[in-house]
Amino acid sequence: MAAAGGLVLGDTGPQLRAGVPFFAGQYQLSKDSPFVHCTAMRVLVVEDDAKIASFVVSGLKQAGYAVDHAPDGETGLALAETTGYDAAVVDVMLPGLDGLSLVRRLRAARRQVPVLFLSAKSAVEDRIRGLESGADDYLTKPFAFSELLARIQALVRRATHAPDATRLAAGDVSLDLVTREVTSAGRKVELQPREFSLLAFLLRHAGHPVSKTKILEQVWDYGFDPQTNVVDVVMHRLRAKIDPDHARIETLRGVGYVFRPHA
Repeated sequence: MAAAGGLVLGDTGPQLRAGVPFFAGQYQLSKDSPFVHCTAMRVLVVEDDAKIASFVVSGLKQAGYAVDHAPDGETGLALAETTGYDAAVVDVMLPGLDGLSLVRRLRAARRQVPVLFLSAKSAVEDRIRGLESGADDYLTKPFAFSELLARIQALVRRATHAPDATRLAAGDVSLDLVTREVTSAGRKVELQPREFSLLAFLLRHAGHPVSKTKILEQVWDYGFDPQTNVVDVVMHRLRAKIDPDHARIETLRGVGYVFRPHA
């Protein structure tokens, strides 16, 4: 299945689907601040399909997660029993130890890592069987990566009881997602809607390089030709307003951009 649009994963690997944006980033509130700061959380991916595994692992890493991959159930169980993960993505049909048995053994060992099952089995009884085995969520293939990521974020929020973030901050730049107020070095900055969305995306990935294609997927909903210069144009306008000296937004030739927090 292929069409212009967001990324979708199926049993045959990465696909495209119209209107599905790529959403990335996992955030955590600091102890005494309502502002969001990016933190690396660790996710275990247990998937025997090499194409799907590679795509999921790559996407999660680009979203700021630390990721370990296990190609079979026994390896996945060993990793889950010896490493503290914030979430696990587990395929149901694995060679050797299947996903259902893996999760049952984790729960029997009182390992409470949030688990999301991936499966080509979409029948209601299959989903019920997966949840009853101890999984926290169940996603059928093919699936949009944006949905997978959103579900992982929801699992982590529930497990950590973290409140939903309404503000983002990196260095001396802050952004309120509700009031849409932006400040840079203590001064208020007026941004156009697309500039605001672009800055929010950069703050969510502060310190991590992001490609133009990734920006198009998230900020423009992947509705433009990746060769377009629309990202450069809006980035130029944003820099003029919050980073005239190019001290915060760095261009990485051949890669994209990275937001460098500037105190």
